[in-house]
Amino acid sequence: MMNDVHRRAVVADAHNDLLCAVATRPPEEWASFFRTRWLPQLQAGGVDLQVLPVFIDDPYRPEGALRRTLRMIEAAHRLAEGNADAVALCLTGEDVDRAITGGRIALVLALEGMPGIGEDVELLQTVHRLGVRIGSIAHFGRAAFGDGSGEDAAGGRLTRAGVRAVAEMERLGMLFDVSHLGAGGVDHVLGLATRPVMATHSSARALRDHHRNLSDEQIRGIAATGGVVCVNFFAPFLHESEHTLDVLVDHLEHVASVAGVDRVGLGPDFVREVLDDTTPPCCVVDTVEGVPANAYLPGLEGPEGLPLVTDALLRRGWAESDVLAVLGGNLQRLLRAELGVPGSGV
Repeated sequence: MMNDVHRRAVVADAHNDLLCAVATRPPEEWASFFRTRWLPQLQAGGVDLQVLPVFIDDPYRPEGALRRTLRMIEAAHRLAEGNADAVALCLTGEDVDRAITGGRIALVLALEGMPGIGEDVELLQTVHRLGVRIGSIAHFGRAAFGDGSGEDAAGGRLTRAGVRAVAEMERLGMLFDVSHLGAGGVDHVLGLATRPVMATHSSARALRDHHRNLSDEQIRGIAATGGVVCVNFFAPFLHESEHTLDVLVDHLEHVASVAGVDRVGLGPDFVREVLDDTTPPCCVVDTVEGVPANAYLPGLEGPEGLPLVTDALLRRGWAESDVLAVLGGNLQRLLRAELGVPGSGV
């Protein structure tokens, strides 16, 4: 049951791969599938702001990556148009505020890893024209703009094209997302950034020493830019074996203690249903980068469980104002200030 604090909060989810599931359906079903499968879950969880990443699975890379990217962007536009009474695809912070005030879920498009872009920095302007407002430049492996976190042993930073991509995203008003970027790349970005940087779905390495998590120094660096660290709910990234709601709250509290409570958000990365919908029965995915893909926090397998996070924070003694900030107020504030706001030279 949703408590009063959660009901009054602006609840923002910085990472849900639901577009992967939507885009596997025929185009004529994109809007209706979202309405019947995902919209009820988002509403049950009280979600007011949903970042929609465009993630390109391995079978589409590299040859089909751009086509798949465009298909998923089109799917986002069509599901928004077909459910205009309930959601709105937002290009600016003003759009986000207007949608939420009007009782609709604000949707924001993001690129995850950008395999469809390759080294063509100029295509960032193309996807910006299509509505993309947040972007990360790598996933687990090596990419054109820099190495993903799975390549940390190589010690890579950004490529020359990656340095240009940071500048171009800042110029366009696209938020740079460091989630999945290798440690050297994160440090490189923080040294280059002149505008806020965010992590859409990353947890604390001090509590779980996994390459997908951020060090305290990196968390402080993101906060120093004016950005927000949105904590990942994926159980194996939170603890090696203890997969409980309390462990998630430990990560939220740790990030808050390092960055300040005004620099923390939620990046759940709900993947159970997406994996079920997109993985053929012939080749079940049982691990993701060596960690179990079927390990989830009880009750937090999908967005409808988000009120549990509010309950847990309140039980820990968090002030109501801090709970409201972490649930979504911090991310909404960041988007209000930065989303679609062009930099110099535009």
